[in-house]
Amino acid sequence: MSIELTIFLITLFGLAGIGTPVGYSIIVSSIMYFTFGDMDVALAGEKILQGLYKSFVLLAVPLFITAANIMNVGTITDRLLSFCVAVVGRFKGGLGHVNVVASLIFSGMSGSAVADAAGIGKIIIGMMTKNGRYTKGYAAAITAASATIGPIIPPSIPMVLYSVISDTSIGYLFLAGIVPGLIMGLVLMIMNTIISHKRNFVTEEAVPISKLPKITSRAFPALLMPAILLYGIYGGVTTPTEAAAIAALYALFLTGIFYRSVSLKSLYQIFVDSARSSAAVGVVIGGAFILNYIVISENIPGALTVFLQELDVSPFMFLIFVNVLVLLLGCFLDATTIILVIVPLFIPVCKALGIDLIHFGVLVVVNSMIGLITPPYGILLFVINAVTGISLKEIISEIWMFIGVLIFALIIMILFPELILWLPEMFGYKS
Repeated sequence: MSIELTIFLITLFGLAGIGTPVGYSIIVSSIMYFTFGDMDVALAGEKILQGLYKSFVLLAVPLFITAANIMNVGTITDRLLSFCVAVVGRFKGGLGHVNVVASLIFSGMSGSAVADAAGIGKIIIGMMTKNGRYTKGYAAAITAASATIGPIIPPSIPMVLYSVISDTSIGYLFLAGIVPGLIMGLVLMIMNTIISHKRNFVTEEAVPISKLPKITSRAFPALLMPAILLYGIYGGVTTPTEAAAIAALYALFLTGIFYRSVSLKSLYQIFVDSARSSAAVGVVIGGAFILNYIVISENIPGALTVFLQELDVSPFMFLIFVNVLVLLLGCFLDATTIILVIVPLFIPVCKALGIDLIHFGVLVVVNSMIGLITPPYGILLFVINAVTGISLKEIISEIWMFIGVLIFALIIMILFPELILWLPEMFGYKS
C-alpha cells in the first residue's frame, strides 16, 4: 500500500467517523491523495467532469426525484390508495396488503424508497392506526418494508447509478427488476397474512364491486405512468433519461392541470426540495468518480481479482460473500454510497468469475434496499419516525420479521438467477 493511499484511507475514515457526509469525505481525502502523491489537485475536478460528460444517463436521477416529489404533493397518492383499498382491502390484514400493493404501483412512478415512505407511507399509516386497527409499530414497519420495493421495480434511481459504474444497459436492468420486485411484494403480503390471522387484525368492509369501475377511472391516469415509461424505453421511443423527463412532465401535467392539486407556491418548493436532494446525490457521485480513479491507479480491483482466484472461490461463494458484506454495510451506509463506492471494487471480479452483471446489479440493489430498514441506521426507519412521530423502538421491534422474509427473497434470487434474467432475455439480452 502506497503512502498516499494510506493517508487517503486515514483521512476518509477519520472524516466519516466524525460525521462528515460521505461525498465530502471522499473529495477531501482525494485531495490529500493527490497532494501527497505529487499529482495535480485539479485532477479531482477533471475526473468529476469526465465522469459526468460520459454519463448522460445520470440526468435521469434529478428528473425521477422531481417526478416523485410532484406526485407526493398532489392527490395522486389518495387516488392510488382508494384503488388499492377497493382491490385488496377486503382480505384479512387488508390495509397491510393495501400498503404493499400501493408501494408496488407507486414504485413504477418514483424510483425512490424515501419518496414512497414519506409520501404514500404517511397516509397509509394513518389509515392503519385509525381506531386501533393495527398497532403503530406494525403499521410503520410494514410501510418501511414495502417502501424497499420502490427502487427495484422500474424506474429505479439506484439502478441508474449501478448502470453508470458497471457500464451495463439501464433498460435491461429495469426489466430485470420487475420479477424481483413482485417476489418481494409477495413475501411481504404472505407475512402480513400470517401475522394478521395470528393477531386477529380487523378485516375491512369490502368495497362493492359496482364501485370499482368508478374508483379505477379516478386512479387510471396515475396508473398509466408505469406503462408510459416502460413503453417509451422498451418500445425504442425514448432513452431512459428522456423517459425520466417524460415522467416528471407527466406528473406535473396530472397534478397541475388534470387534477388541479398543485399551486405555483407548492411547485416552487417541490423544485427547491428536488434540487437539494439531487445535489446531495450529486456530491456522492462526484466523490465516486474521483475514488474510482484512485482505485484503478492503485490496481485494487486487479489485486482483489488475483487474490480471489488464488483462493479458488466459486461464483456462488463470491455472491454469498458480497451479499453478506453489503447486508452488513447497509446497517451503517446508505444505498448510494454502497453502490458508488463499494460495488465498483467487485465489478472486475464478477467479470473474471463469469457472473452476469445484470444479475449481480439487481442483487446489490435489492440488498441495499434491505439495508434501508436494517437497524441501527436504516434511513427508512428514521424517515417514518420523522413523518409520523412513531418511536424508533416501536418500529424496530416489528421490523425484524419483514427483514427476515426479504432476506429469504434475496436468497431465492441468488439461487435462481433465471428469475431475474428471464424478462431481459425475452427482449434480446444475452446473459
